[in-house]
Amino acid sequence: MTARVIVLDAKPLSAGDVAEIARRNARLVLGEQAMRRIRASRALIEHLTQLGKPLYGVTTGLGACVDTPLAQADLIAFQHSVPLSHSMGAGPSLSTEAVRALLVARICGMAAGGTGTSEGVVMGLIAALNAGVHPVIPSWGSVGAADLAPLGHLAWALRGDGETEYQGRIMPSAEALKLAGLEPLDLREKDGHAIIVANSLSTGTACLALEEVACLIDWSLAAVALNYEAFRSSLKAIDEDALAARPAFGQVEIGARLRAELSGSGLWQENAARRLQDPLSFRCVPQVWGGLLHAYEQAKLATEIELGHSGDNPVILPEAERVVSNGNFDLTAFTLTWENLGQALAHCAVGTANRSMKLMSPTVAELPRFLSARGGSRQGYAELQKPVAALEAEIRHLANPMSLSPLAISDGVEDQSSMAPRVVAKTAGIVERLRYLVAMELIFAATGVELRGVLDNMGEGPRRSYEAVRALVAPLDDDREMSADMARVARMVAGPRLL
Repeated sequence: MTARVIVLDAKPLSAGDVAEIARRNARLVLGEQAMRRIRASRALIEHLTQLGKPLYGVTTGLGACVDTPLAQADLIAFQHSVPLSHSMGAGPSLSTEAVRALLVARICGMAAGGTGTSEGVVMGLIAALNAGVHPVIPSWGSVGAADLAPLGHLAWALRGDGETEYQGRIMPSAEALKLAGLEPLDLREKDGHAIIVANSLSTGTACLALEEVACLIDWSLAAVALNYEAFRSSLKAIDEDALAARPAFGQVEIGARLRAELSGSGLWQENAARRLQDPLSFRCVPQVWGGLLHAYEQAKLATEIELGHSGDNPVILPEAERVVSNGNFDLTAFTLTWENLGQALAHCAVGTANRSMKLMSPTVAELPRFLSARGGSRQGYAELQKPVAALEAEIRHLANPMSLSPLAISDGVEDQSSMAPRVVAKTAGIVERLRYLVAMELIFAATGVELRGVLDNMGEGPRRSYEAVRALVAPLDDDREMSADMARVARMVAGPRLL
């Protein structure tokens, strides 16, 4: 099967494009307009360097060493030293898809035209990406004022040093490049600094997390609808007119999605619901998930701004023939959207956990305690309340902000930073845990509709969800080990919901 080709040219890549390349091995190609932008910024760098103009990171040192001019004979050697000095990451290695996303994000920034890197370096990054050459990059060490450490390891490996994964094996980078038929990067003036001075880890992994959140929103609403059937909820909570009376962010759309999901349900009939008003975890889904939808849209917008523009310092402005020192690498606005997205997911986790607990309570749901088909002689799902509680607590912990008041570094010059890559990483950790909560709600609700005897009276969406769960997990007729059940459904929830 021929890999899809994605062209980066006049139009920037979307977050979905990055995920397609990183996860499904689409090939990346630069168009002519992108190449013109790269060449124009490079031409200005070469011109100003020849004139002996002071240029940060080209004719001067970096960070607090900006006051140190470089000798003309040292300009290229300095660029080779930059990846070495910045290859100081720590912790577990990034996954292959994260490395690929990082590569795509850095290429996007270079193609925006503000970097000044040489054409050979850009094409070298694209060749490595398309050949499946994936440097081994530690995941910790960036404070989010450009992801210097991860990109330092990237440049170091593509020079032929360190280790690289190729065709499923970790090997010396020089060997991987040779097997792939690639030459080590030939770094010229500005190139070493141009590779590292970007937030490519934050942006690239954000694109991957956005795809995961979109899938999770779909599946979590499917779980809500199936639980509505099991609980016999009042659908007045998703009434179109009621939601329009206060159209807070996202809630009208969430209400519409749930009404479509529940099309054909017996719950639309008069007096089908058991209560006039349900507990808030059932009744406030449009409001809580509306907040999640809004947070997701804001995080996506912030991420795609980073994909389509240059956050370099200095930024190269060829049309004005200027090279301008700036703070565009600061990701405070981006980071705040990702902190918000994590907190929105945490609110949904609370609702998911509470609905699951309510469904297992005979006094609230009027179903057998713990949804046990044999009553009190068996545990039913009683013990799954513990992972529900544990995961919800971990999610609330991860939702706490971490982007405030980082230490000043670089002799006090770099005294503000966003912690963007770790904020994205902890939000991705929330997604990973919330998948299990959603998987458990689906399992509980599938059992609930069986015990309630409403299988023939469900809406179209809940029926599909029920069948998807039962294709993976057998009914709970007797006590059994359930970790495997949870894992199977969580894997389903990790992918798109196919209609």
